[in-house]
Amino acid sequence: MNISDAVALVTGANRGLGREFVTQLVAGGARKVYATTRRPEELGVLEGLGAPGQVTALLVDITDSSTIEAAAAAAADVNLLINNAGIATATDLLTGELSRIRSEMDTHFWGTLAMSRAFAPILGANGGGAIVNVMSLLSFRVFPGNGAYAAAKAAEWQLTNSTRLELAGQGTHVLGVHLSSTDTDMMKDWNIPKSDPRVMISEILDALAKGAHEFLDQDTRAVKQRLGASPEVLYDGFGPFAVTKDVALGSR
Repeated sequence: MNISDAVALVTGANRGLGREFVTQLVAGGARKVYATTRRPEELGVLEGLGAPGQVTALLVDITDSSTIEAAAAAAADVNLLINNAGIATATDLLTGELSRIRSEMDTHFWGTLAMSRAFAPILGANGGGAIVNVMSLLSFRVFPGNGAYAAAKAAEWQLTNSTRLELAGQGTHVLGVHLSSTDTDMMKDWNIPKSDPRVMISEILDALAKGAHEFLDQDTRAVKQRLGASPEVLYDGFGPFAVTKDVALGSR
């Protein structure tokens, strides 16, 4: 997809990867960008990101069907949907609050599904266009303390795969993005190596332009390559596999 032909809608555009998507779409000459947020106080800031008329800010909470319906009515010219909005509650599945676990699934699975269902007919009417779903390394492997997030992202991964198949007939391209730790507000309290969001978004948009179906950063690619291995290999160093090097090597 040529970015200069894009009329894009970006969810979660107020910060992090979403804001960088808007910035780079504008810099790449997108015809229009709908920058969405669930925080009304940030609408004015988003309007100022591009040239006059290039960025339109919309109030969208992807867990609220009424705001999605309003956005679809207001943005009937969209040909690129970027499902970026997300949360991270750091909640275990067996001991965490069920409300927090549901929030993860409501956002990453149900919210992404609701946006895709609302905009699929619009994309089809506008020539097919494309959907970009932003996911995670945790789509493929869970880390202790992130069971809810990983389960929701794994569900979003299969949602992405299904969407790609279902929308092929109308010519809608679907790009699944899986990133490891990236230097955004969501990751600010994690003292670990992080990717530069400017580099990641540039590479994602380049992958979209080339027609890629999936984008993996370096760490995520290494994890996905191990999906066919046994749990001893995929989770070597964690939980019951904390000291299983000989077993892991023997089970490759």
